[in-house]
Amino acid sequence: MLDRATRQSRNGIARRACRVMPILVTVGLTAALPNAAGAQPSEHQAPVSIPELTAAALPAPDTSHLVAVKPDKGRMLDVTVYSQAMAKNITLKVLPAPDGSAPAHTLYLLNGGSGGTEGSNWHTKTDVDGFFADKQVNVVIPVGGEGSYFTDWKADDPDLGRQQWKTFLVDELTPIIDSAFHGSGGNSIVGISMSATSVFQLAIAAPETYQAIGSYSGCVGTSDPAGKAMTQAVVTRWNGNPDNMWGPGSDPAWAANDAFVNADKLRGTTIYVAAGTGTAGELDTLDGPNIDNGGTLIGQLVSGGVLEAVMRQCSLQLQNRLAALDIPATFEFRDTGTHSWGYWQQYLHNSWPSFKEAMDRKTQS
Repeated sequence: MLDRATRQSRNGIARRACRVMPILVTVGLTAALPNAAGAQPSEHQAPVSIPELTAAALPAPDTSHLVAVKPDKGRMLDVTVYSQAMAKNITLKVLPAPDGSAPAHTLYLLNGGSGGTEGSNWHTKTDVDGFFADKQVNVVIPVGGEGSYFTDWKADDPDLGRQQWKTFLVDELTPIIDSAFHGSGGNSIVGISMSATSVFQLAIAAPETYQAIGSYSGCVGTSDPAGKAMTQAVVTRWNGNPDNMWGPGSDPAWAANDAFVNADKLRGTTIYVAAGTGTAGELDTLDGPNIDNGGTLIGQLVSGGVLEAVMRQCSLQLQNRLAALDIPATFEFRDTGTHSWGYWQQYLHNSWPSFKEAMDRKTQS
């Protein structure tokens, strides 16, 4: 049960959420041994061999399997995996660890509301290729899942189709990636905006899979009035029916999937949460990252500003919730900053050491 102060705080968020709902609908929320997993790659590292990793890939228990691996730009690989749960192929962008012959941790990066299908994604909007080039970690970026919250839906949706992302990410994808890319068993998962909610749900569902989570610019609650309204707005923005996800608003599944309500189950997971204030910062300028023109900047300042202000309040609320439960977590609160990729890139840089430490503990224990 939530205490009175927490309920009052969440009601305040609900009132603010109602005022910004048109904007939400518009933008869519969008010390190890040498060669041990997590260690820096050696000078004698072996390059990744596509034929070898393809041959090494084992199917998941439900017969989901690797379909194809193709070279993409730079170190990036374009990987296709068949999901039995969703009965379709799923595209992944994978940055393999630099030493293809040594064990490597895996960092999963989830895109936002668009699922990365509209050019708003980790592999084109950030420096993940360069940043992880000297780190012995596989970086896996699923493409797709727009408006899905990367969860298992109760029913197929007429527009979004079959959404069984929790099953795919936890049960199907992990063993395939581990076998093909020498996975160490150390995994972290990061989300932004919509998927900043999802990473908490996934960590609760599979604590043995993910040792660390990063949640940037998101709202964790889904069953209180504000959380429910925002969640429904995001799903609707991508032409989905929220009733097909967790049932009608009265369905107990909404609370069952609310990581704020079930936050006690996060104990033992390394947690990194980050958010700005919504006010313009050093990256909100005409020469800032991913700013193409004045119109892009205005959108980032207005829509991105209002959204981030709401996410800041959600993050403060989560900080209080975890503190009350005596669950350790790192919160990075900027004095400025909008709901945009430049800041999410910075958050990833800042949080990476904590992810690596958590995965190292897993594999060295």
